[in-house]
Amino acid sequence: MTAIFVFCLLSVLLVIGKVLRTMIPLLQRFYLPSSVIGGFVGLIILRSFPGLIPAEVAGTVSKLPGFMINVVFATLFLGVVTPPLRQVAQVAFPQLCFGQILAWGQYVLGFAVVGFLLMPLFGVNEGFGNLLEICFQGGHGTVSGMAESFTSFGWEDGIALGYTMATAGMLLAVILGIVLINWAARRGYIQNIRRFSEQDTMQQRGIYSRDTRPAAGVQTVYCDSIDSLAWHIALVGIAILAGYGMLQGLRELEAYLSPDSTVWLMKGFPLFPFCMIGGLLLQKLAQRVRVHSLIDHGQMQRLSGAALDFLVVSAMASIKVEVVMENWQAMLVLIILGTLLSLFMVIVVARHLFRESWFECAIAEFGQSLGVTATGLLLLRAADPESKTKATQAFGYKQLLHEPIMGGGLWTALALTLLYKLGWQTMLIISTVALLVWITAAVIFARRKK
Repeated sequence: MTAIFVFCLLSVLLVIGKVLRTMIPLLQRFYLPSSVIGGFVGLIILRSFPGLIPAEVAGTVSKLPGFMINVVFATLFLGVVTPPLRQVAQVAFPQLCFGQILAWGQYVLGFAVVGFLLMPLFGVNEGFGNLLEICFQGGHGTVSGMAESFTSFGWEDGIALGYTMATAGMLLAVILGIVLINWAARRGYIQNIRRFSEQDTMQQRGIYSRDTRPAAGVQTVYCDSIDSLAWHIALVGIAILAGYGMLQGLRELEAYLSPDSTVWLMKGFPLFPFCMIGGLLLQKLAQRVRVHSLIDHGQMQRLSGAALDFLVVSAMASIKVEVVMENWQAMLVLIILGTLLSLFMVIVVARHLFRESWFECAIAEFGQSLGVTATGLLLLRAADPESKTKATQAFGYKQLLHEPIMGGGLWTALALTLLYKLGWQTMLIISTVALLVWITAAVIFARRKK
């Protein structure tokens, strides 16, 4: 009965979120997702009426995001036939430099500010230094996926702080992103802007009109053999199983090679990056045996989107407010400095790096640097709704190289473990070196551009 109650509760919250977004113009203007709105409603209900929802239900809600993120990452490469690496690199290199500088810059900023300021001043956990990249680039999903890591290193409060920072980053990305787009339009940097006032009522409410509704994927198998949706869900399950097998294998190998170790590298390593690798390997296998046409990326995107909506609404509803209130000063400092870094990159650096459509390319990275990939795409669609520039292609290609590493990729998952193993000073040095490498690459590219 607990599983039924949790599913029904989250479904009600998502519907409430959609209804509120449809009815309140302010929520529409800021493009707030229904999952975030519904999550806020759930948080208010759970905090205001603690006896209304049974304790076991609330506990299950808080654990659900950790499972859903595995679905999101398992679908990333399923159904995607990647172009040649040379073509990807040529189109996406400046975009990749920009994204990597932002990601590594968040690590350098986080470790430096936490190590030199926040730890002596507020006595915060040194894991605070990872929160900028985890929460802003990775978002609610990455925080959920790393819940086991936070817990294994004795910092369970990092989960609540992570959800809060991820929410703040998403809100700041949308609000400041819209401000930047209007600023760029007034300056003449973009011409294809889609202003909120120019959208019809249905678009503002986030509802497709009957004659513009796109397909939600393509059925690749006959339903008399297996339902197409069931087929794609099963493939996601296989990708997750492959990821789980890889992680467990590495943990067993590490335990065998160093049985007396007190700090194991893979002990707190999350599952979701291996689910991404499992999905990629399954896609490559399908291409090798020439059955990849049976995997439709459109259906995978819908599965990923559904999992992400349920993930966000459950994550928002289970935030521990008391933990946030205890650490609000330190968290506010990180949020402000991280936001200023992203603004600096867009306003100052972007025009010197990109050959053309510099603002469109930069606004997508701004959205991702504060509020995950989906927010970056949202802002890019607002600045270039008909994809008349190369920004959409460049951003998409860049994700193929960026996503497996940062923003919830392998380094994001590994960095927290390395922090507690090596210390924040060593991680600051590593991040600074990586940042300088990408800055050097960007400078060389910018000079060749001129």
